[in-house]
Amino acid sequence: MSTQEVESGEPVPVSKKTTTLVRLFGWMMLGIMLVYIINNFLTFGGGMPGANAVFEGTGGALAWLQVAFYPLLLVVIFLMVTRSTDRSLREDSNRITDINTVFIRCAFWVVLIVGVGDAIVSFLRIENFLPMFVGEDLTRELGKPEFRGIYFHMPLMLAGIILGFFTRTLGFTWLALLIVLAELLIVFSRFIFSYEQALMADLVRFWYGALFLFASAFTLLEEGHVRVDVFYAGFTQKTKGFVNAVGSIFLGLTLCWTILIVGMSGQFSIINAPIFNFEVTQSSFGMYVKYMMAGFLAVFAISMMIQFVAYLMDAIADYRGEPGKRIPDAPGAH
Repeated sequence: MSTQEVESGEPVPVSKKTTTLVRLFGWMMLGIMLVYIINNFLTFGGGMPGANAVFEGTGGALAWLQVAFYPLLLVVIFLMVTRSTDRSLREDSNRITDINTVFIRCAFWVVLIVGVGDAIVSFLRIENFLPMFVGEDLTRELGKPEFRGIYFHMPLMLAGIILGFFTRTLGFTWLALLIVLAELLIVFSRFIFSYEQALMADLVRFWYGALFLFASAFTLLEEGHVRVDVFYAGFTQKTKGFVNAVGSIFLGLTLCWTILIVGMSGQFSIINAPIFNFEVTQSSFGMYVKYMMAGFLAVFAISMMIQFVAYLMDAIADYRGEPGKRIPDAPGAH
């Protein structure tokens, strides 16, 4: 048992055992999620049998390999946490938040670049300008969702991920501005030039969906979500910490796991089916990004789960009265 000094100067007892258990729970939750996502893509995108095949008596060595990912990663996490017992909950929370920041930043750059790139290709294809730049054969191929997704979208996604690692802004403000500009373009082109294409509305929906779902974790970090605080506002910091910890586990993490399990439980589930089939809208000359919008749900669940784990650690630290409470940059919950 050690102590930390709170801002008032009073020593607060801090149990390393409790801290280690909370850290183990948080990191293992993230580890299980990571393996679940990897196995999902290996199974439905890579043709592997899946971990469930072990319980069905099929799948062989590959299925056992996918099952082995879980205990292997849990052992790595256990060793990582137990060998850093001096690290506080606040430190781990900040580290997890930093990881989530990079993840969300990469997601924003991806939708920004893919949105612009796909809109340009769709416009050139509609106006029959695309053959002038890439030829008739490639124009026909770009009209196929799978070809465009693999050979055009994926390189743009990789570029967005690289930019996400080397930039220092989340891009919420810029994406919101771009949505407004895209909507203004629709208004001007429709009422002034009497010109409108399906891709223009597709681009607005694509960016708006990303802004709404990707910014949720950042909003949680900044205490910006609407909270019915008739009682909460009058709670002490300790009581607020308890409420936030319980809510993170039984409401936040449960919601995220529900989205991932329901959305990725099978080949024809609501997230897997559009992604692995490169689903597009019924308008053949719109943007080919509908399958990515299904993936937005997965990004939302992943980013929120990461942030809820960080939030849980901070909440328990608040309950124990540990120093270093983060003051949100944005206005408080309302």
